[in-house]
Amino acid sequence: MHLTDIPFGVTDWAALAPTRHPGERGEASWRTQYFGPDDNRVRVRLVDYSAGYLADHWCSKGHVLFVLHGELLTELEDGRTFTLRAGMSYQVADGAEAHRSSTGAAGARLFIVD
Repeated sequence: MHLTDIPFGVTDWAALAPTRHPGERGEASWRTQYFGPDDNRVRVRLVDYSAGYLADHWCSKGHVLFVLHGELLTELEDGRTFTLRAGMSYQVADGAEAHRSSTGAAGARLFIVD
């Protein structure tokens, strides 16, 4: 990620309309902003996962992800699993380990940059 051509700005996340993304179980609600030129665009999201969410796909996109609330379970395609709680983060490059997310009974809120 190379941040270029992004002037200072403030985002009121509550003012952004969420988009719904169903999982295999539950759903994710994304509030999304894009920054920078099209050839180097950065996507920034505030994501709420419902309780019992399970992604419907393996993701190979790179992210920097920070858990704001709740608990996120991340499974790598090679079988490793990681539990992230509020205040924890992970980072993974594009095309690196494929991963998918799920949540427990409390769901989770994440801040994601990719």
